[in-house]
Amino acid sequence: MQLYDPTVTGPERNHARAVAIQTIEGKKIGILENGKLNAVNMLRETALLFEQRHGCTIEPIYSKSNASAPAPAETLKAAAENVDFLITGLGD
Repeated sequence: MQLYDPTVTGPERNHARAVAIQTIEGKKIGILENGKLNAVNMLRETALLFEQRHGCTIEPIYSKSNASAPAPAETLKAAAENVDFLITGLGD
């Protein structure tokens, strides 16, 4: 039998919050879909509300294949370079 110490800490991470945007008027929206059946449709409808109400433009749809896992770093990097903010949600 092998025992593991559950109190061992993981690697230290140095994260910081992004600076909050002051207004969403005219901003570029990215959509991050999670592979759920209705996610793309639900998120497009939500993005359309931002477009109609705030003059936002809808940019590419980014995808991740596992709803319970974080988006890949390269996906988030691409989104950060191309959009002002992302919307995401479950599409069940």
